[in-house]
Amino acid sequence: MIGRPEWFQKRKYGGWGVTPKTWQGWAYMLFVVLPVYAMQYIGVSGGSMFIFTLAWIVVVILDLIDVMQKLKMDEREKQIEAIAERNSAWAMVAVLTLGIGYQVASSVVRQSVSVDPFLVTALMAGAIVKAASNIHLERKM
Repeated sequence: MIGRPEWFQKRKYGGWGVTPKTWQGWAYMLFVVLPVYAMQYIGVSGGSMFIFTLAWIVVVILDLIDVMQKLKMDEREKQIEAIAERNSAWAMVAVLTLGIGYQVASSVVRQSVSVDPFLVTALMAGAIVKAASNIHLERKM
């Protein structure tokens, strides 16, 4: 696609994705952000701007996924990333669980039980993906 793996490196300390390591990577990031800002100043109508922005974001995400898949990592880097991903997933599960517990407790006090369905869906989706991954990997090995 547009971006080249040699322009980027895996983001290790500030979340997921890639970060530029060469001037070409920084130019690419400018190229990605500039059209969105330009649309703000040109005065394009709301619906057209939304569709353009959504399409542009999809193209950029697909391009960056392509770049991330092509980045080379040795076994040690893969193991470190796997452990970091596992730990971050456990932290997210803990926060989601605490959030659901807080919602249940506060709604019981108000005497109307309600829980954000997105939090429950996120936890359930995580459990389903984990189970499916375990089944797939056990059958593969």
